[in-house]
Amino acid sequence: MVTIMDELWIITQDGIVLFNHIYNQKVEAQLFGALLSAINTFAEEVSDGGLSNFELSARQFILFKKNDVLFIGSANKKIKKEIISKQLESISDRFFEKYPALINIKDWDNDITIFESFEEEIKEIFEDSVKKFWKGF
Repeated sequence: MVTIMDELWIITQDGIVLFNHIYNQKVEAQLFGALLSAINTFAEEVSDGGLSNFELSARQFILFKKNDVLFIGSANKKIKKEIISKQLESISDRFFEKYPALINIKDWDNDITIFESFEEEIKEIFEDSVKKFWKGF
């Protein structure tokens, strides 16, 4: 599988970043999470369903919401939004399998350190294609 997304954020509706996978962090993760949460909340008030995607320069950001948690993937604009959405849905399934207590996010104790191990669950999604090729030998 070729790497589709470059970056991933998993954010509560309140803007708390539960997990992120970022190659070149330019903005503090919690600040970014709060901003995206606020934008999504505004979009939900203005239209049904909220924000599903937006673009900045050559990047696109796709949002997938499940159980009041936002899964946001960043990729090149050339990649189809539907492909990224499917990958985000798959990631959300893995996330809630690993952390079933979060299905009802209101019961969570606000400890984000428990999500650090999620990197292991998704590392193959972000693994470089060349590395995958050489692992095959």
